[in-house]
Amino acid sequence: MDNQRHETLSSLFEVVSSLERKWANEWNQQNILGFSKSHILLLDLLAKEGPKRPSAIAERLKVTTGGVTVLTSKLINGGFIEKTQSNADRRASQIAITSEGERILQESRAQVTAMVNSMFGMLTNEEIKTLHTIFEKCLVTGNGQS
Repeated sequence: MDNQRHETLSSLFEVVSSLERKWANEWNQQNILGFSKSHILLLDLLAKEGPKRPSAIAERLKVTTGGVTVLTSKLINGGFIEKTQSNADRRASQIAITSEGERILQESRAQVTAMVNSMFGMLTNEEIKTLHTIFEKCLVTGNGQS
């Protein structure tokens, strides 16, 4: 890698890290519900796709199964999701959203929308599409190579 590319990538890393911290701080300041982004993503996944096994949740949210346990504990204790045994395989558990979880998800969507508008509202539709394409490429390749 040439020196100019290295400098540019290092600068990009710093900007992305700064944005991540800024957005995390904004989320924490505006988060009246007390849920992390991962909690909201979990509720949204269950609302859209129905009950899921913890391993499927881990894969979709890009966390470990231990991470799913941590995420679900707070939501189960609050009555927002429930853990049930699969009818097909009693050894397998499934996580499902409850009606209270659906209600709190609706509340959180307004907060998420405001946050996303704060993050990206200054961009044109074309810039948003380009940024989305770039982020997707970074996620898919994983190692930064094309």
